[in-house]
Amino acid sequence: MLEKVSQVRLLVVGDVMLDRYWFGDVSRISPEAPVPVVKVERQEERLGGAANVARNAASLGAVTALLSVVGDDDAGRSLSRLLEEGQIDAGLHVDDDIDTIVKLRVIGRQQQLLRIDFETPPSHEILQAKLADFERRVADADVVILSDYGKGGLTHISDMIRIARAADKPVLVDPKGDDWGKYAGATVITPNRSELKQVVGNWRNEEELVAKANRLRGELGLEALLVTRSEEGMTLFADEVHHQPAKAREVFDVSGAGDTVIATLAVMLAAGAAWDEAIRIANIAAGIVVGKLGTAVVTRQELLAAL
Repeated sequence: MLEKVSQVRLLVVGDVMLDRYWFGDVSRISPEAPVPVVKVERQEERLGGAANVARNAASLGAVTALLSVVGDDDAGRSLSRLLEEGQIDAGLHVDDDIDTIVKLRVIGRQQQLLRIDFETPPSHEILQAKLADFERRVADADVVILSDYGKGGLTHISDMIRIARAADKPVLVDPKGDDWGKYAGATVITPNRSELKQVVGNWRNEEELVAKANRLRGELGLEALLVTRSEEGMTLFADEVHHQPAKAREVFDVSGAGDTVIATLAVMLAAGAAWDEAIRIANIAAGIVVGKLGTAVVTRQELLAAL
Protein backbone atom coordinates (compact mmCIF):
# COMPACT_ATOMS: atom_id res chain seq x y z
CA MET A 1 0.00 0.00 0.00
CA LEU A 2 2.72 2.48 0.94
CA GLU A 3 4.51 1.74 -2.34
CA LYS A 4 1.46 3.13 -4.18
CA VAL A 5 1.64 6.41 -2.23
CA SER A 6 4.20 7.95 -4.60
CA GLN A 7 1.58 7.77 -7.36
CA VAL A 8 -1.08 9.59 -5.32
CA ARG A 9 -1.89 13.15 -6.46
CA LEU A 10 -3.30 15.27 -3.67
CA LEU A 11 -4.78 18.79 -3.74
CA VAL A 12 -4.92 20.69 -0.43
CA VAL A 13 -6.92 23.92 -0.16
CA GLY A 14 -7.35 26.09 2.91
CA ASP A 15 -5.92 28.62 5.32
CA VAL A 16 -2.13 28.62 5.36
CA MET A 17 -0.03 30.17 8.08
CA LEU A 18 3.58 30.54 9.06
CA ASP A 19 4.45 29.03 12.43
CA ARG A 20 7.33 30.92 14.02
CA TYR A 21 9.11 29.57 17.08
CA TRP A 22 11.39 31.52 19.41
CA PHE A 23 13.34 29.14 21.64
CA GLY A 24 15.13 30.48 24.68
CA ASP A 25 16.27 30.08 28.25
CA VAL A 26 14.17 31.14 31.24
CA SER A 27 16.14 31.95 34.36
CA ARG A 28 14.34 34.86 36.02
CA ILE A 29 11.06 36.72 36.47
CA SER A 30 10.66 40.20 35.02
CA PRO A 31 10.90 43.08 37.51
CA GLU A 32 8.21 44.88 35.45
CA ALA A 33 5.49 42.22 35.79
CA PRO A 34 5.13 38.69 37.22
CA VAL A 35 6.11 37.02 33.94
CA PRO A 36 9.16 34.95 32.92
CA VAL A 37 11.95 36.61 30.94
CA VAL A 38 12.91 34.53 27.87
CA LYS A 39 16.38 35.08 26.46
CA VAL A 40 15.85 34.02 22.83
CA GLU A 41 18.65 31.81 21.56
CA ARG A 42 17.17 30.28 18.41
CA GLN A 43 14.41 31.03 15.90
CA GLU A 44 12.64 28.62 13.58
CA GLU A 45 9.93 28.82 10.91
CA ARG A 46 7.59 25.99 9.91
CA LEU A 47 4.60 25.47 7.65
CA GLY A 48 1.28 25.78 9.48
CA GLY A 49 -2.42 25.28 8.83
CA ALA A 50 -3.26 23.84 5.40
CA ALA A 51 0.45 24.13 4.51
CA ASN A 52 1.23 21.66 7.31
CA VAL A 53 -1.40 19.27 5.88
CA ALA A 54 0.35 19.48 2.51
CA ARG A 55 3.75 19.01 4.17
CA ASN A 56 2.51 15.84 5.91
CA ALA A 57 1.19 14.39 2.65
CA ALA A 58 4.42 15.21 0.80
CA SER A 59 6.46 13.70 3.64
CA LEU A 60 4.65 10.41 3.08
CA GLY A 61 5.64 10.56 -0.59
CA ALA A 62 2.44 11.81 -2.27
CA VAL A 63 2.59 14.28 -5.17
CA THR A 64 1.10 17.29 -3.38
CA ALA A 65 -0.34 20.60 -4.58
CA LEU A 66 -1.52 23.44 -2.33
CA LEU A 67 -3.90 26.30 -3.07
CA SER A 68 -4.21 29.27 -0.70
CA VAL A 69 -3.84 33.03 -0.13
CA VAL A 70 -0.92 34.96 1.40
CA GLY A 71 0.04 38.60 1.80
CA ASP A 72 2.82 40.42 -0.05
CA ASP A 73 5.21 40.23 2.90
CA ASP A 74 8.20 38.42 4.40
CA ALA A 75 5.98 35.75 5.98
CA GLY A 76 4.37 34.97 2.61
CA ARG A 77 7.77 34.69 0.98
CA SER A 78 8.97 32.42 3.79
CA LEU A 79 5.95 30.16 3.20
CA SER A 80 6.76 30.00 -0.52
CA ARG A 81 10.37 29.08 0.22
CA LEU A 82 9.43 26.37 2.74
CA LEU A 83 6.84 24.89 0.37
CA GLU A 84 9.41 24.77 -2.43
CA GLU A 85 11.89 23.06 -0.10
CA GLY A 86 9.18 20.53 0.76
CA GLN A 87 8.61 19.83 -2.96
CA ILE A 88 5.01 21.03 -2.77
CA ASP A 89 3.42 22.58 -5.87
CA ALA A 90 2.17 25.81 -4.28
CA GLY A 91 -0.46 27.99 -5.91
CA LEU A 92 -0.31 30.92 -3.51
CA HIS A 93 -2.51 33.85 -4.53
CA VAL A 94 -1.02 37.12 -3.25
CA ASP A 95 -3.42 39.63 -1.68
CA ASP A 96 -1.77 43.05 -1.31
CA ASP A 97 -4.35 44.12 1.29
CA ILE A 98 -3.65 41.45 3.90
CA ASP A 99 -0.85 40.20 6.10
CA THR A 100 0.06 36.52 5.89
CA ILE A 101 -1.23 34.66 8.95
CA VAL A 102 1.59 34.18 11.46
CA LYS A 103 1.47 32.29 14.74
CA LEU A 104 4.45 33.16 16.92
CA ARG A 105 5.18 30.77 19.78
CA VAL A 106 7.67 31.54 22.53
CA ILE A 107 9.20 28.36 23.97
CA GLY A 108 11.18 28.21 27.21
CA ARG A 109 12.54 24.96 28.68
CA GLN A 110 10.63 22.98 26.02
CA GLN A 111 7.30 24.51 27.13
CA GLN A 112 5.15 26.99 25.25
CA LEU A 113 4.95 30.18 27.29
CA LEU A 114 3.07 32.45 24.88
CA ARG A 115 1.44 32.49 21.44
CA ILE A 116 0.88 35.66 19.41
CA ASP A 117 -1.36 35.58 16.30
CA PHE A 118 -1.28 37.96 13.33
CA GLU A 119 -4.12 37.57 10.80
CA THR A 120 -6.36 39.41 8.30
CA PRO A 121 -9.16 37.83 6.21
CA PRO A 122 -8.49 37.76 2.42
CA SER A 123 -10.42 39.92 -0.05
CA HIS A 124 -13.37 38.75 -2.16
CA GLU A 125 -11.53 39.26 -5.49
CA ILE A 126 -8.61 37.03 -4.49
CA LEU A 127 -10.99 34.32 -3.27
CA GLN A 128 -12.82 34.37 -6.62
CA ALA A 129 -9.51 33.94 -8.45
CA LYS A 130 -8.61 31.05 -6.14
CA LEU A 131 -11.94 29.33 -6.88
CA ALA A 132 -11.23 29.56 -10.63
CA ASP A 133 -7.76 28.11 -10.01
CA PHE A 134 -9.36 25.28 -8.00
CA GLU A 135 -11.59 24.36 -10.96
CA ARG A 136 -8.49 24.03 -13.15
CA ARG A 137 -6.45 22.03 -10.65
CA VAL A 138 -9.06 19.58 -9.36
CA ALA A 139 -9.01 17.50 -12.55
CA ASP A 140 -5.37 16.53 -11.89
CA ALA A 141 -5.99 15.37 -8.30
CA ASP A 142 -6.93 11.93 -7.02
CA VAL A 143 -8.25 13.34 -3.76
CA VAL A 144 -9.00 16.80 -2.31
CA ILE A 145 -8.46 18.03 1.26
CA LEU A 146 -10.22 21.21 2.41
CA SER A 147 -8.48 22.41 5.58
CA ASP A 148 -10.71 24.98 7.28
CA TYR A 149 -9.07 27.02 10.03
CA GLY A 150 -11.86 29.63 10.04
CA LYS A 151 -9.61 32.40 8.66
CA GLY A 152 -11.72 33.20 5.58
CA GLY A 153 -9.74 31.31 2.96
CA LEU A 154 -12.55 28.79 2.33
CA THR A 155 -15.45 31.18 1.81
CA HIS A 156 -16.43 29.21 -1.32
CA ILE A 157 -16.07 25.77 0.27
CA SER A 158 -19.58 24.63 -0.77
CA ASP A 159 -18.74 25.40 -4.41
CA MET A 160 -15.42 23.56 -4.09
CA ILE A 161 -17.13 20.45 -2.70
CA ARG A 162 -19.70 20.55 -5.52
CA ILE A 163 -17.02 20.96 -8.21
CA ALA A 164 -14.82 18.17 -6.81
CA ARG A 165 -17.68 15.72 -6.33
CA ALA A 166 -18.96 16.45 -9.86
CA ALA A 167 -15.48 15.43 -11.03
CA ASP A 168 -15.81 12.23 -8.95
CA LYS A 169 -13.02 13.24 -6.54
CA PRO A 170 -13.19 12.23 -2.84
CA VAL A 171 -13.28 15.30 -0.58
CA LEU A 172 -11.99 15.28 2.99
CA VAL A 173 -12.79 18.27 5.21
CA ASP A 174 -11.19 19.34 8.49
CA PRO A 175 -14.05 21.48 9.91
CA LYS A 176 -14.15 24.64 12.00
CA GLY A 177 -16.97 26.35 13.90
CA ASP A 178 -20.53 25.10 14.28
CA ASP A 179 -21.97 25.78 10.80
CA TRP A 180 -21.39 22.45 9.11
CA GLY A 181 -24.10 22.84 6.50
CA LYS A 182 -21.46 24.26 4.15
CA TYR A 183 -19.65 20.88 4.26
CA ALA A 184 -22.67 19.00 2.86
CA GLY A 185 -21.76 16.54 0.14
CA ALA A 186 -18.17 15.95 1.29
CA THR A 187 -16.90 12.37 1.43
CA VAL A 188 -15.73 12.58 5.05
CA ILE A 189 -15.19 15.27 7.68
CA THR A 190 -12.67 14.84 10.50
CA PRO A 191 -13.65 16.81 13.63
CA ASN A 192 -12.09 16.30 17.02
CA ARG A 193 -14.25 15.40 20.00
CA SER A 194 -14.87 18.97 21.19
CA GLU A 195 -15.68 20.20 17.67
CA LEU A 196 -18.29 17.47 17.27
CA LYS A 197 -19.85 18.34 20.64
CA GLN A 198 -20.28 21.93 19.44
CA VAL A 199 -22.52 20.68 16.65
CA VAL A 200 -24.39 17.64 18.02
CA GLY A 201 -24.21 18.24 21.79
CA ASN A 202 -22.95 15.89 24.50
CA TRP A 203 -23.49 12.13 24.54
CA ARG A 204 -23.85 9.87 27.58
CA ASN A 205 -22.57 6.65 26.04
CA GLU A 206 -21.25 5.07 22.84
CA GLU A 207 -24.73 4.11 21.64
CA GLU A 208 -25.86 7.75 21.78
CA LEU A 209 -22.66 8.87 20.02
CA VAL A 210 -23.25 6.40 17.19
CA ALA A 211 -26.84 7.62 16.80
CA LYS A 212 -25.80 11.29 16.71
CA ALA A 213 -22.93 10.62 14.32
CA ASN A 214 -25.14 8.70 11.90
CA ARG A 215 -27.84 11.36 12.05
CA LEU A 216 -25.23 14.00 11.16
CA ARG A 217 -23.94 11.82 8.30
CA GLY A 218 -27.44 11.59 6.90
CA GLU A 219 -28.13 15.33 7.22
CA LEU A 220 -24.89 16.27 5.43
CA GLY A 221 -24.84 13.41 2.93
CA LEU A 222 -21.44 12.18 4.11
CA GLU A 223 -19.97 8.81 3.29
CA ALA A 224 -18.15 8.80 6.64
CA LEU A 225 -17.42 10.83 9.76
CA LEU A 226 -14.06 10.42 11.51
CA VAL A 227 -13.89 11.69 15.09
CA THR A 228 -10.50 12.04 16.77
CA ARG A 229 -11.00 11.51 20.49
CA SER A 230 -7.67 12.28 22.19
CA GLU A 231 -6.82 9.59 24.73
CA GLU A 232 -9.79 7.52 23.46
CA GLY A 233 -8.24 7.17 19.99
CA MET A 234 -10.39 7.73 16.91
CA THR A 235 -13.69 6.38 15.60
CA LEU A 236 -14.91 6.22 12.02
CA PHE A 237 -18.68 6.21 11.50
CA ALA A 238 -19.57 4.84 8.06
CA ASP A 239 -21.76 1.90 7.01
CA GLU A 240 -19.87 0.18 9.82
CA VAL A 241 -18.20 1.69 12.89
CA HIS A 242 -14.42 1.29 13.07
CA HIS A 243 -12.54 2.26 16.23
CA GLN A 244 -8.80 2.64 16.79
CA PRO A 245 -7.57 3.01 20.40
CA ALA A 246 -4.90 5.62 21.07
CA LYS A 247 -1.35 4.33 20.78
CA ALA A 248 0.43 4.39 24.15
CA ARG A 249 3.06 7.13 23.68
CA GLU A 250 4.30 10.10 25.64
CA VAL A 251 2.30 13.09 24.39
CA PHE A 252 4.64 16.03 23.92
CA ASP A 253 2.61 18.41 21.73
CA VAL A 254 -0.79 17.87 20.06
CA SER A 255 -0.61 20.95 17.79
CA GLY A 256 -0.92 19.89 14.17
CA ALA A 257 -1.96 16.31 14.98
CA GLY A 258 -5.26 16.80 13.12
CA ASP A 259 -3.28 17.86 10.04
CA THR A 260 -1.34 14.60 10.18
CA VAL A 261 -4.52 12.55 10.55
CA ILE A 262 -6.37 14.03 7.57
CA ALA A 263 -3.26 14.01 5.34
CA THR A 264 -2.50 10.35 6.13
CA LEU A 265 -6.14 9.33 5.74
CA ALA A 266 -6.39 11.02 2.33
CA VAL A 267 -3.14 9.53 1.06
CA MET A 268 -4.05 6.00 2.16
CA LEU A 269 -7.58 6.17 0.71
CA ALA A 270 -6.18 7.42 -2.61
CA ALA A 271 -3.64 4.57 -2.55
CA GLY A 272 -6.53 2.09 -2.36
CA ALA A 273 -6.85 1.37 1.36
CA ALA A 274 -10.20 0.44 2.86
CA TRP A 275 -11.62 2.71 5.59
CA ASP A 276 -10.50 0.50 8.49
CA GLU A 277 -6.93 0.19 7.18
CA ALA A 278 -6.72 3.91 6.36
CA ILE A 279 -7.72 4.99 9.87
CA ARG A 280 -5.42 2.39 11.44
CA ILE A 281 -2.45 3.96 9.67
CA ALA A 282 -3.68 7.53 10.34
CA ASN A 283 -3.93 6.64 14.04
CA ILE A 284 -0.35 5.34 14.07
CA ALA A 285 0.84 8.52 12.32
CA ALA A 286 -0.94 10.67 14.91
CA GLY A 287 0.71 8.69 17.70
CA ILE A 288 4.12 9.48 16.23
CA VAL A 289 3.56 13.20 15.61
CA VAL A 290 2.26 14.04 19.12
CA GLY A 291 5.66 12.95 20.42
CA LYS A 292 7.28 15.87 18.57
CA LEU A 293 7.43 19.57 19.46
CA GLY A 294 5.22 21.96 17.51
CA THR A 295 3.74 21.44 14.06
CA ALA A 296 5.60 18.41 12.73
CA VAL A 297 5.32 15.63 10.17
CA VAL A 298 5.61 11.86 10.05
CA THR A 299 8.04 10.54 7.49
CA ARG A 300 7.40 7.47 5.39
CA GLN A 301 10.35 5.75 7.14
CA GLU A 302 8.88 6.47 10.60
CA LEU A 303 5.52 5.09 9.53
CA LEU A 304 7.06 1.95 8.05
CA ALA A 305 9.02 1.38 11.26
CA ALA A 306 5.90 1.82 13.40
CA LEU A 307 3.90 -0.53 11.18
